[in-house]
Amino acid sequence: MINYPNGRKTCPTVEQKTGKISAGGRGMELEKEINITNKFYLNSDIAVIHKKPTPVTIVHVDYPRRSAAKITEAYFKLPSTTDYNGIYRGRYIDFEAKDNMIVTAFPLKSIHEHQIRHLDAIVRHGGIAFVIVRFIKRSETYYVPADKMVRFVRSTERSSIPYDWFKENGILIPSSYTKPVDYLKVVDQLYF
Repeated sequence: MINYPNGRKTCPTVEQKTGKISAGGRGMELEKEINITNKFYLNSDIAVIHKKPTPVTIVHVDYPRRSAAKITEAYFKLPSTTDYNGIYRGRYIDFEAKDNMIVTAFPLKSIHEHQIRHLDAIVRHGGIAFVIVRFIKRSETYYVPADKMVRFVRSTERSSIPYDWFKENGILIPSSYTKPVDYLKVVDQLYF
């Protein structure tokens, strides 16, 4: 059990106890850390960047009682574009975040063609677009400019991107307690 300064106690998760991450929970740790970082950026008036909601069509809702509506059937309206967007120093920011359990490569099936097209369009229209890829077992999180990711995906016959490609083409994202995924440090290096 960990005792934090605010007095909250936390218990180890199933993943921490067993070392296994369920398919349903995969990506949630990275997402949680990006959300913490984005909250810090927002509260410090550095940037306004939010997770995009996934559009769904609600088909059926049960009303067991007036105050407890429960959605029992829903479908994704259309494939979503990327995970996050917002504005930083007058520039539009758009990015996708992916967790990866494989040590030696990143499977291309993890990023979809419509996401690649979207990232490419953002770059062509002057926005800042990138992909954040976390190699969980290496405890490394990379910032990959969208143009490099798009170029690789469109020119390869491979089914994955080798880990060494990330070392050559990506930038390790710094981490701190208040900014667990401080990707704007990399944006500053590349654009400002």
